[in-house]
Amino acid sequence: MNNLIVRALTGAVFVAVLVGGTLFSPMTFTLLFAVVTGLTTWEFSHNVNSYAGASVNKLINTVAAVYLFVAFGGFCADLVPSRAFIPYLVSIIYMLVSELYLQKADPLKNWAYAFASQIYVALAFSLLNVLAFQYDPMTNKTAFEPIYPLSVFLFLWTSDTGAYCCGSLLHKYFPAKLFERISPNKSWVGSIGGGVLCLVVAAVLWHFNPTLLTLPQWLGLGAVVCVFGTWGDLVESLFKRQLGIKDSGHVLPGHGGMLDRFDSALLAIPAAVLYLYSVQAF
Repeated sequence: MNNLIVRALTGAVFVAVLVGGTLFSPMTFTLLFAVVTGLTTWEFSHNVNSYAGASVNKLINTVAAVYLFVAFGGFCADLVPSRAFIPYLVSIIYMLVSELYLQKADPLKNWAYAFASQIYVALAFSLLNVLAFQYDPMTNKTAFEPIYPLSVFLFLWTSDTGAYCCGSLLHKYFPAKLFERISPNKSWVGSIGGGVLCLVVAAVLWHFNPTLLTLPQWLGLGAVVCVFGTWGDLVESLFKRQLGIKDSGHVLPGHGGMLDRFDSALLAIPAAVLYLYSVQAF
């Protein structure tokens, strides 16, 4: 019971901070997800160093990830030019060249995990800025639209809730597993239930934001986030299985680590960006 209370309180605070930080202003949005990016990258680096035999420079790797997020934010908001990315490129070069001098046991492994975290974690979170800052051709200005990044998390939370409820209620009647090798508890009926609930939330978002996307476009976004969020969850499960760990960390009491909380988002965010760009193009 105590664990359930801790988990519920942590979840409530987590949702409140994420929603409030996203909606309040561009500054709080940037600060919030810069911190999230840093904590998640540090956690990834710590895990591969502790359980995969790597020797990734956690500090340099984390600073580079945070800088990439901030540079993306400034560029997408039309506050800084493209040369703002040059320090990030310098950090990437440093991580390559430094292995020539550090004489670590497996430099190839260090490169692989460091760059994996930059692509898997840092780039994914940085793309939230592409969702949040939208160019308006009517005014020739870039506007902050927090509903786009927030909708991704609303869809993910809805998908998780729907999958859990439908899976718990109906798994006896529809026991087929979604991906038993990686996650034995996930079922097809749960995933379908989560997807249906995502479509309901998409319709609600369209009702309150009809000028941003049409109803079919909102429904499409919900479906894309649901599918790629499920894959994101499975990818992180595979990552933990390979490392032989249950939780990626303990920063969130009752919920594990940052990777555990944002695993679905790390694939859903890039997918949402691709989807919205496709919608705008066609």
